[in-house]
Amino acid sequence: MRIVILTGAGISAESGLATFRASDGLWENHRIEDVATPEGFDHDPALVHRFYNMRRQAARQARPNAAHHALAELAGRHDLTLVTQNVDDLHERGGSPQVIHMHGELNRALCAGCGHRWDAPPLMQPHDECPACTAPSTRPDIVWFGEMPYHMEQIWKALDHADLFAAIGTSGNVYPAAGFVQYAARKGAECIEMNLEASANARDFDRRILGPASVTVPEWIASL
Repeated sequence: MRIVILTGAGISAESGLATFRASDGLWENHRIEDVATPEGFDHDPALVHRFYNMRRQAARQARPNAAHHALAELAGRHDLTLVTQNVDDLHERGGSPQVIHMHGELNRALCAGCGHRWDAPPLMQPHDECPACTAPSTRPDIVWFGEMPYHMEQIWKALDHADLFAAIGTSGNVYPAAGFVQYAARKGAECIEMNLEASANARDFDRRILGPASVTVPEWIASL
């Protein structure tokens, strides 16, 4: 069976990482526009680096939960394409051999000048030089609002051939990921949502399993 799974902030929340946006519209007490847009970085790169330095530290202290481990087990039994909107490495540390990070990775750095990428140090600062071109243009390798997500061609291709699509811990608000379920359904895949509560695009799924991911995901995988 060919399976495509999309994970979002809900699966990492049980490992202690804050979800993307709080009910007051803030992210870790910051306006989204200030810390998750190219314009915010241009305006105050020091603030953006401090924000992602804190997130990087929190992610390194977090531990994979039962849902991460169950997905790693699933990869050993089926043809699995695991796509995540999360920028942490909990899937990898949970044992998943291949993970598509469509929104980038906290542990990677990007040169805004030449496009070179490398492993991020624990602390990044605006004056850090790119190891390839030496320009002080270092930024987190994160896809911000207004930027194109990574690996889209690979993701669409996997959805083309999926027998089963599952979204775990996603809000259904952020595109293009929120459109994956409709695309997969048109291609004939069964579509399942696993979440604490129904997502914004819940009507597009064939069925829904509500509850914490650390409980629902291992139970669902055991039933396959």
